[in-house]
Amino acid sequence: MDKMKAQLMLLAEYNTWMNRQLYQVARQLPDESLNRDKKAFFGSILGSFNHILVGDLIWLRRFAQHPCAYSLSDALSTFPIPERLNQLVYEQFDTLWRQRSELDQVIEQWIKHLDEHTLTLALSYRSMEGTPYRRQLINLLMHFFTHQVHHRGQITTLLSQEGLDFGETDLLLTLPNEPEL
Repeated sequence: MDKMKAQLMLLAEYNTWMNRQLYQVARQLPDESLNRDKKAFFGSILGSFNHILVGDLIWLRRFAQHPCAYSLSDALSTFPIPERLNQLVYEQFDTLWRQRSELDQVIEQWIKHLDEHTLTLALSYRSMEGTPYRRQLINLLMHFFTHQVHHRGQITTLLSQEGLDFGETDLLLTLPNEPEL
């Protein structure tokens, strides 16, 4: 497997693992706690989880415009099209979790179909405000995955404030141990 693709697969698998872990912990909270405005970037725990999903959907739809986007458009056809970054696309936690889980599988499948050459190609897209950009796909994918990590870090703080233990979150835990030389 190409080096860049292997790194992206690692990040996609980490994304799935962390989402599963944090959603399982958050599921312990009553709706009132999930929806309480905690003065985070996106208000509540539910708002923060929604924002990660919204960001992923926005970027994945941009990625679907890339010439080598596999069947990403088809895979996204059942998901909503967010209009703003703070949109609560799913107000029910269980529905949000089902969609998150499904989207994580879409992400992993799409990453599996990428190749080294595709990752070096540029993608033209527009920001939410309409500003045009053209950037290399690999760099946009790095932003895509680090955006998730950034906001999951905020969610771990919010879960901690609720007295919940979310466990280990280090990428290091997902890395295979290499044999001795």
